[in-house]
Amino acid sequence: MTAAEQSWLNQRWTVNLSILFTELPLVERPAAAKAAGFDAAELWWTLDGPTPPQAELDALRQAFVDAGVQLTGLNFDAGNMAGGDKGLLSRPADSQRFRDNIAVAVGLADSLGCRALNALYGNRVDDVPVAEQDELALENLALAAQAANGIGAVLLVEALNAPEAPQYGLLSSKDAVAVVDAVNAATGLGNTKFLCDLYHLARNGEDLPAVIAEYADRIGHVQIADAPARNFPGSGELDFPALLAQLDAVGYEGYIGLEYKAVAGVASVDSFEWLPRELRSSAL
Repeated sequence: MTAAEQSWLNQRWTVNLSILFTELPLVERPAAAKAAGFDAAELWWTLDGPTPPQAELDALRQAFVDAGVQLTGLNFDAGNMAGGDKGLLSRPADSQRFRDNIAVAVGLADSLGCRALNALYGNRVDDVPVAEQDELALENLALAAQAANGIGAVLLVEALNAPEAPQYGLLSSKDAVAVVDAVNAATGLGNTKFLCDLYHLARNGEDLPAVIAEYADRIGHVQIADAPARNFPGSGELDFPALLAQLDAVGYEGYIGLEYKAVAGVASVDSFEWLPRELRSSAL
């Protein structure tokens, strides 16, 4: 077995329950992930608005506890994702909604021992100067970083891809890392990190090994899906054994988020055949 293949098998996998197992109600997905062999999962904000009823929060929390699945990452409220929203924090009309969600999301994360929160930047607003949007984003990200720091968590910032999210404010690793550095400079906390989503960066045409090498010290989390169809690793063009081996080599020791779509007509539970069941646990 090559070093790259061994690295592939030794990763700490966490399955994204907002893009996989969507055929099930949200509260049933942690148990489904556990049954599929995973003991770690991450989530987008798929609850009822920025401040959902306490009963909804409690039910989701209990679902993770009962399943014995560790929540490893949680997105802040990003708006109506199905309707095209890609975050709230840079948009003046949506800023308060994001701020209302900060304490709720941080509280849910803390109650489940989750120490990573992702803040999607938002689509550009045509009638607001870009500088004003970026200034607002910095203010809101600083608030989120301070709240995350209060529970010993990191705040994550990611780039999306232009083909699918052309209006998003951060469309390259360089853009996202510049924001990471600006937030850390503003807060002095150093807990804002780059979410290195290899799928989005690949769709943007970036040189993935070069991104990993250049920003290794800023990477706080990694997510994967194969390109161009955002399906399971091995279904597309990316050399994941080599990429994960490089992440190992630069000292990345965190989780690898499986943020891919099941192939049409294939149940989520059947979309993990590329990864032997005994290797799905994060306790490797």
